[in-house]
Amino acid sequence: MDFLSIKLQALSAINEAQDLNELENIRIKYLSKNGIVNQEMKKIVDLPQPQRSTFGQTANQVKLDIEKLYQQKVNNFSKEKSTKPSFFDITIPGRQPKHGHLHLVTQAIKEISDIFAKLGFERARYPEVEWDYYAFESLNMPADHPARDEWETLFVNQKANPKYGKIVLTPHTSNGQVREMLRLNSKPPIRMINISKTYRRQQDITHSIMFHQFEGLVVDQDINISHLKGTLDYFVKKFYGSKRQTRLRPFHFQFTEPSFEIDINCAICHGTGMIDKKKCKTCKQGWLELGGAGFVHPNVLKAGGINPNQFTGFAFGWGVERVYMMRSNIKIDDIRTLYENDIRFLNQF
Repeated sequence: MDFLSIKLQALSAINEAQDLNELENIRIKYLSKNGIVNQEMKKIVDLPQPQRSTFGQTANQVKLDIEKLYQQKVNNFSKEKSTKPSFFDITIPGRQPKHGHLHLVTQAIKEISDIFAKLGFERARYPEVEWDYYAFESLNMPADHPARDEWETLFVNQKANPKYGKIVLTPHTSNGQVREMLRLNSKPPIRMINISKTYRRQQDITHSIMFHQFEGLVVDQDINISHLKGTLDYFVKKFYGSKRQTRLRPFHFQFTEPSFEIDINCAICHGTGMIDKKKCKTCKQGWLELGGAGFVHPNVLKAGGINPNQFTGFAFGWGVERVYMMRSNIKIDDIRTLYENDIRFLNQF
């Protein structure tokens, strides 16, 4: 490209520029250190000595012409800007911030509370920093029970109480069972739903160190397994819909007898245990545990001041996050995603 062509292109671009930003881009393109004019001037070393003088004079004149028109255009834009009236219409509506919404865990807690309220359960909440007695001892857990090991439970570094023992971050909402019995002066009927944060030393795709549980407790005369099954079936149908399936597996919990684990078919793989010919990393077998349930152990009733020969009851404790993950339209394959505060994820709910 010769200097005449460069000059014509540059001058034309400057004349057509609409604002200072566009003008600055033109200057960089033609007049900067790596601009077209300087790149063309470097060719002088390839010319015979007699031609270099004329080449240099032409190049400098082209550069001066472009700079002159550029400066004129800059001055024109500056004058136009200074002569424009300063005006702001205060009647123009402002920009409204986007409306936020409750975190999906909070949404789940509200929905769970509403479902059990229709069955007569009263919402309760008990300490998250708890005495060992209410977290373990009163729940029929002996001193050598594995759950009371420091590798399972988070203990607070405080002096133990002579009566209630050490202080722990409560590993389950079951700590509210005996407290609720005592609050009501050991006089059934009792229908409690306790929803709170809990803490355990586990961390993977289906466990979090901090998570939420909801604890149900019913104590009255003539309570039997049909009341337990009916209550849990009612919740599952209301929360998940009629298409989800559950199963009860006999199990052992220290504070219930008999005890069960309640499973639901996986929402990620729809109960098949496989996704794209690979094992589902969430459930691994088509089913995922929702939580435990069973009949309140006689020793727990006694700790709450209730005669087990006169009253019976059932209890269940499920994780809020896990229960929410198993919804058919909520395809969350890692519980830790709920607490990463990624706005792209949270905006979906």
